[in-house]
Amino acid sequence: MADKMTFSTADSQEELFDTCVKLQYQNEELSSTIEDLSLKLKWYEEQMNLAKAKRFGASSEATGQQTLDLFNETESEQSIKTPEPELEKISYERKKRMTDPESKLKDLPVQRIEYVLEDPTCPQCQGEMHVMTQEIRKELKVIPAQLVIVEHVRNVYACRNCEAHDIKTPIIKADMPDAVIPKSMASPSLVAYIMNRKYCEAIPLYRQEQQFQNFGIDLSRQNLANWMIAGAKWLDFLYERLHEILLIKTILHADETTVQVIHEKNRKADNKSYMWVYLTGSSDESITLYEYQETRSTKHPKAFLSGFKGYLHTDGYAGYQGIDGVKLVGCFAHARRKFDEAIKAAPKGADQTLLASREGLDFCNQLFKIERDLEGKTGEQRQETRLRRSKPILEQFWRWLMEKQKQVLPKSSLGTAIQYCLNQWSKLQVYLEDGRLDLSNNRAERAIKPFVIGRNYVSKLIMC
Repeated sequence: MADKMTFSTADSQEELFDTCVKLQYQNEELSSTIEDLSLKLKWYEEQMNLAKAKRFGASSEATGQQTLDLFNETESEQSIKTPEPELEKISYERKKRMTDPESKLKDLPVQRIEYVLEDPTCPQCQGEMHVMTQEIRKELKVIPAQLVIVEHVRNVYACRNCEAHDIKTPIIKADMPDAVIPKSMASPSLVAYIMNRKYCEAIPLYRQEQQFQNFGIDLSRQNLANWMIAGAKWLDFLYERLHEILLIKTILHADETTVQVIHEKNRKADNKSYMWVYLTGSSDESITLYEYQETRSTKHPKAFLSGFKGYLHTDGYAGYQGIDGVKLVGCFAHARRKFDEAIKAAPKGADQTLLASREGLDFCNQLFKIERDLEGKTGEQRQETRLRRSKPILEQFWRWLMEKQKQVLPKSSLGTAIQYCLNQWSKLQVYLEDGRLDLSNNRAERAIKPFVIGRNYVSKLIMC
């Protein structure tokens, strides 16, 4: 009986071996599938957490002090030269920082209304009363915008003597400024008012049309649009001159953002267009120029910056590469933002990922703290301090990035942050070369932000 139950034949052994191989192969395949699904699940969880943070969380990227100096607060904050604080000094400086509301109103015109007694007779002795003192109450008065008609009257002169005795009579007209728009009732102030409210205050034309109706004036949005286009032609020479000045600078910032344009010739309404911004560095006089283009192609910054030689701050977009005579400066604000997103996206239980993300964020925070200490310093002072304080942190950050790159998943939020820094590293450390350079491209982001806010309000820019 025992002999019949054993697998003694070669065929049985081969079948058993084949079965084991198949099961082993299936096990490896299932393990690989489970691992892939786990990675996808983790990635989707990170994206969901990040989406929740963007929708419901605070938009600020500011971190608390405990996160700012989580690992080396004592070492980074110590200063032997800092004296011990005195209670009297602390109290005085706190009082000094208090803002006086009156100081903000000192340059405003004052309209004085004085209230007097109609009969300054003393009710007790019937004598004449005098002003002993005055009680003053101040309030801010708003004078709403008002429309007035300005009549430009030009006198036309003729000679009575020539009229009486000569065949020809000379007629001379007095000088009068030309209209900003021929055969139009629009004045320069009105055109400037409409343009400022649309592009600086993000008030679309249809709402301005309604507001003019409240004044009792019927101005259609088509009229307003025509006036803006005609008025923009008057600014062409100013734009071109500012462009010329911009190109002779040695430090610039650049950024771009999407914009949707409707009623544009040969293009669909849902086609994506771009608004580019170029501006001077923080050490120069402020010049900010915008340029509309239909694409995000690198040919646009190449054409706009033709002739420029120097440093260009960007956010890492590859479209700025390859411009002759231009050296790109990376943006640590973007690097920091990616570590901040990795913290917000970290799933529950991912303690190591959260810790590593905070470490990366802390490196960036240390660099930004040094920059805050350098406010008001000269370019030479900033460069000397950066080489002494920032460069060692950058070297330590680089070693940390190379180490962590081997330990994290490339497609995770933390892996994306680390890879961004590594890809941009040659540009991120360029700011050490010149004290006039900035650690980030926030200057350009702030310049493009009002336009983005206006885009969110208006949602579509109507081009006539």
